[in-house]
Amino acid sequence: MEEMISLKEIVGVIKKRLVLILTFILGAAFIAAIVSYFVLTPEYENSSQFIVNQTQQEEEQFTQSELRTNVEIINTYNVIISSPAILDPVIDELGLDLTPEQLTDKINVSSEENSQVVTVTATDENPAQAVKIANTTVEIFQEEIPSIMNVDNVAILTQAELSENPSPVAPNPIINITIGIVLGVMLGVGIAFLIEYLDNTIKTENDIAKQLGVPVLGVISHVDENDINSHQHSNLEQTETTGRRGLNGAKKTV
Repeated sequence: MEEMISLKEIVGVIKKRLVLILTFILGAAFIAAIVSYFVLTPEYENSSQFIVNQTQQEEEQFTQSELRTNVEIINTYNVIISSPAILDPVIDELGLDLTPEQLTDKINVSSEENSQVVTVTATDENPAQAVKIANTTVEIFQEEIPSIMNVDNVAILTQAELSENPSPVAPNPIINITIGIVLGVMLGVGIAFLIEYLDNTIKTENDIAKQLGVPVLGVISHVDENDINSHQHSNLEQTETTGRRGLNGAKKTV
């Protein structure tokens, strides 16, 4: 029974503060849309891939052990790609005004499980620059890895290409607006219950009984001036009607 009463109170507060909650929801969605479309800078990404193999061997087929070794060495390559040994030449080649740490934030290196293919994804505000960063990083890595690890087992598989109408990968307005709506609901409901909790004014006879712990014996209704005038006007009309009826009756008697 107490749970039902609590649920009714919750629904009652939401209905009472519905306008406030809707205001927060619409406001948060509007702010998220403005930020997504007019404040945040669009970012584009492009990818280049290379494959790890055993090019120094003349055998056409690899054993399972060799394939496992190639897959394990990819983890080392992922670290090397993001190191200054590779990124410093990339910065010099492209003339970027970035530090290796800043360029690392623009590059993501990934590979599928048990796969010898490594994908280097570059993100930048300029789609053409993202293509250059991805391709240059893979090319310099292929050139430098023989001197770094004394191996020659990297071959470029695919290069990044600039499409005619590149689409930004961030920001995503739909996701941002959805997040804004969720935050608006949470904030609106939270503030509604906070206001209700802090509101200790007495508005109804139930509030009196709850606050003072005594039963309500009677209620004096509030009567304003309009009610009085309306009541007097009604009584006046009733009196005039009664008078007319009495006068008509007297005429009939005469």
